Amino acid sequence: MCQHQPTCPSAEATDREAARVLACFPEQGWSLLCNGVIVFEDTGELLPDGSSIAPHRGPARHALVA
Repeated sequence: MCQHQPTCPSAEATDREAARVLACFPEQGWSLLCNGVIVFEDTGELLPDGSSIAPHRGPARHALVA
């Protein structure tokens, strides 16, 4: 369980990505958060229960040009 104050959001929370990073492996493209979520540099996520969340990046900068 999280020992941070204030406590990190749970893996089920919508703001789960706000949890603190416990381990970071930029050469492999992923980080382990305090709540057990693994976040990937492409913004995909692997939750502690084994379910996954597809990458959810915003539009490319060139797509924002009017």
